[in-house]
Amino acid sequence: MKVTVLGASGRAGSEIVKELARRGHAVTAVARRPERIPEAPGVTAVAGDVNQPETLVPALSGADAVVSAIMFVDSDPQRLIKAVKDAGVPRYLVVGGAGSLEVAPGQVLINTPGFPDAYRAEAEAGGRFLETLRAEPELNWTFLSPSALFDGSERTGTFRLGDDALLTDDQGNSRISFPDYAIAMADEIETPRHPRARFTVGY
Repeated sequence: MKVTVLGASGRAGSEIVKELARRGHAVTAVARRPERIPEAPGVTAVAGDVNQPETLVPALSGADAVVSAIMFVDSDPQRLIKAVKDAGVPRYLVVGGAGSLEVAPGQVLINTPGFPDAYRAEAEAGGRFLETLRAEPELNWTFLSPSALFDGSERTGTFRLGDDALLTDDQGNSRISFPDYAIAMADEIETPRHPRARFTVGY
């Protein structure tokens, strides 16, 4: 399968690139600084800027799927969606955020007491991005939200999937590592189970 990853030099993007390459997919890895993209068999590093989406179309054309692993505050969902559609890519998958996940019926994480101000702008932009996708009438999109704590380098291969509710363990912790998140994303690319929907992953 041919997959283009935008934001391929970031922590989530680089792990997704490595996971897809590990599985034998042909990956076009796009970043403003392609020299930071991890080298691997089947990976082609390409320079690209999401603020100039018209320059992305050549990197997207011919892909079976596009993964967007870009900070929401640094991107415009309408422009990215247009670039994907202009390139004729059938599937668009987004590295989402946890802020829009429900912690109780009608209550989302970003609105809970103690939500860190440092992450608020990104979380708000992520929520707007998700709503833009939900209003998109044509594109086959998937939005994969991580757990509240998105960090770590361990690759366990053991995790749970959910829909719109924040996943927590028995102690109330909500976490997923970057490599395990990448496994869930690669699984969804290979075997689509959440077309035009958001889902989440956690321990």
